[in-house]
Amino acid sequence: MERPIKATLRETREHNERLVLATIYDAGRISRADVARLTGLTRTTVSDVMDGLIGAGLCREVGRGPSTGGKAPILLEVPEEARLLVGVDLGDRVFTAATVNLRGEIIDRVDVPSEDADGDDALTLALDVIGRILRTTSGPILGIGIGAPGLVDRGDGMVIQAVKRDWRQLPLGRIVSERFGLPVHVANDAQAAGLAEHVFGAARGLNLVTVKVGQGIGAGLVLKGELFEGDGFGAGEIGHTVVDPGGALCRCGRRGCLETVASARAVLVALSAACGRPISLEEAVNLFRAGDDQARAVVIAAGVSLGVALASLVGMLHVRRIVLAGTMVAFGDAWLEAVATTATGRALPALTQDTTFEIGRMDDVVVLGASALLMTRELGMSLRPLQSSRQVRTSDAPVDEATAAPNSATGLALAGIEPEKGGVAG
Repeated sequence: MERPIKATLRETREHNERLVLATIYDAGRISRADVARLTGLTRTTVSDVMDGLIGAGLCREVGRGPSTGGKAPILLEVPEEARLLVGVDLGDRVFTAATVNLRGEIIDRVDVPSEDADGDDALTLALDVIGRILRTTSGPILGIGIGAPGLVDRGDGMVIQAVKRDWRQLPLGRIVSERFGLPVHVANDAQAAGLAEHVFGAARGLNLVTVKVGQGIGAGLVLKGELFEGDGFGAGEIGHTVVDPGGALCRCGRRGCLETVASARAVLVALSAACGRPISLEEAVNLFRAGDDQARAVVIAAGVSLGVALASLVGMLHVRRIVLAGTMVAFGDAWLEAVATTATGRALPALTQDTTFEIGRMDDVVVLGASALLMTRELGMSLRPLQSSRQVRTSDAPVDEATAAPNSATGLALAGIEPEKGGVAG
């Protein structure tokens, strides 16, 4: 059945607006002519789209660039304060909600202890911390991004299972959206960490593996510029892979999972047992840096165990850039070396010779990843490197006034496209 022409024009308008906005965002400052060159759109189309973006406050003119012989071009940029993002990390020990600008800078935050909360109590606590940060926020809010533990259906914001919180089939996205009246997008916390490194990190290639190593362990996979979740949303759930069948009891109910030997929790349990008293993460890091033999033995052993697991990822995916994030990165280069040396030593040499391991963010990686998720879903920010060809072009079809008017219901400039109803990812 032939689709109505009106819908086609709206889709074209949405595509062009998102493409232009992402191009300006990635460039920092850029002229209309260069936007047209990079996107493959005509200058007329770019100017038309820019009128809508400027009217919505998503872009602004910032003076003139250098002249190449004619009139100096007017430069454009995406203001970092054009929209505020609310990023939420439902972590093992602390729930954090923060307001974040479009460049990944945290403006304000609220942290509440969460270690003993589960079930309805954990949900109530999550709603409370989100409400508290919203009450401190002034400015146009784009929506709420949440990094949650466990298996998460990013399509509808459903937490399928989160062992720590005793959540099963919890419609978290819908609940939060109905409570606060904002668009809400939910992702697994490790997958969110991957987005943080990909969107706000030092470099943006096509492929990236980010391994979040904290109280738990998980990997966020960005493959060919897309967040990869697998068929059942569990891609990267390496923390509950059994590596020692006779090992310690894991919180998932099985024995010897990777988390029981390589996570921050495992390090603190082992070091506390060796020292005969409770050891905090801060003290463990200080002991390690001071050269304490017991601390170094425990931490290096954890790094080796993680490296064994990552060797399989190297062999399976052959992704050249692997970033380690989370609280375990506080142990620094010696821990990283144990991970990298073990992983490269156990994978095929032809695959590891161009593989790099690096330390990423220790703090706020999930908050920033949840914010990045919100940007990509609500503003259409691309996860791919810039492409300067007409391959990205869909149409320069004329757009009538009805489809050109920016939609201001959520502050977006996606003309003719209603904002996502219900506020959940979709």
